Amino acid sequence: MSETTQTDTGRPGHVAGQVKFLVCVDASPPSRVAVHYACRRAKNTHGRVALLHVVQPVDFRQWSGVEHMMREEQLEAAEALLNELAQDVNDWAGVMPELLVREGRIGDEILGAVDDDPTIDLLCVGSNPAEGRGKLVSWLAGHLAGRLTIPLVIIPGTISDEEIINIT
Repeated sequence: MSETTQTDTGRPGHVAGQVKFLVCVDASPPSRVAVHYACRRAKNTHGRVALLHVVQPVDFRQWSGVEHMMREEQLEAAEALLNELAQDVNDWAGVMPELLVREGRIGDEILGAVDDDPTIDLLCVGSNPAEGRGKLVSWLAGHLAGRLTIPLVIIPGTISDEEIINIT
């Protein structure tokens, strides 16, 4: 029987072999690389994967019908993306991931997802080194670093599947 320990942040302590990876995803290639990395790590540690897609708010207050339609389209696209990536997770890790769609400012929603689920152990995001620091990575490093209660893993979107296998 495994025991958990409480950390000073109030989050349950890590149980060996039960790491849960939260991967922030969008439709970009670096995001898919981050999913692959998390899946390989999860498979090798008997861990779990959760995929988070944040739908950014639209601001068409004067045209509420347009705003509603755009929001619905974004939610449908998010669901389609998560379902596609869920199949990849199943192929790579042999597990079905938890799928999360949140609406709001991306940093606030990432923190909210971590705060809402104390079983999340690592936050994974993909970056595109060719573009320099991406918007999400820059924001995370600048604004969330002091508020994030779990490790942040930034996976270069240019590493190959073979390199992922070798490092995981």
